[in-house]
Amino acid sequence: MALIKCENVSFSYENTSVIKNLNFEVNQGDYLCIVGENGSGKSTLIKGILGLKSAADGKITRGDGLKKNETGYLPQQTPAQKDFPASVYEVVLSGRLNSRGLKPFYSKTDKQIARDNIKRLNIAHLEKRSYRDLSGGQQQRVLLARALCASKKILLLDEPVTGLDPIVTEDMYKLIDELNKKENITIIMVSHDIKSSVKYATHILHLNGDKTFFGTTADYIKSPVGKAFFLEDNENV
Repeated sequence: MALIKCENVSFSYENTSVIKNLNFEVNQGDYLCIVGENGSGKSTLIKGILGLKSAADGKITRGDGLKKNETGYLPQQTPAQKDFPASVYEVVLSGRLNSRGLKPFYSKTDKQIARDNIKRLNIAHLEKRSYRDLSGGQQQRVLLARALCASKKILLLDEPVTGLDPIVTEDMYKLIDELNKKENITIIMVSHDIKSSVKYATHILHLNGDKTFFGTTADYIKSPVGKAFFLEDNENV
């Protein structure tokens, strides 16, 4: 059974329909990139997948025992969040909040999972440093470690390379690809970077009104929607 399945899902934002009759599914080990123009409903769909917004029609179901609070989420950062005065360890550990239930304190298991993910992303040397003193690339690694504390199965990444320089961007893409390929972690990534999306993703969901596409990356590249988007992207370079 699919980890995430959308069946005839529609969403509205401020009384305006932004997504109509959307159908797609994400299975264990998939790497799905969600692309589309601004205002196409990408952010609204993310909220729906996370259970933060209800669909106007249709339904979103979770399979393989996946619960609402078991999606690791890396959101876009605001300037205030980038200046957050906490240590790297504290930020990563906060990824265990939803697993804590009614317990007032983090358990030994929570703390061990946080330290394991800090080592996993090669940021142990930063553990005691203040998050706000880190570079953009280092902060994204910290947030990715935080997301991994919330889920062993699936990560939802919202524009994870925005504002990073080209070298750090490529490093982040390779890291995410490694988590997907070597550890079988399912990836759902929202991206404006269409070239990198087709390089790494197994599937593409292109939100574009009535011309929405969902399928394999190979099929997307050959589709009218994909060809038109590639042409437009190249013209804007």
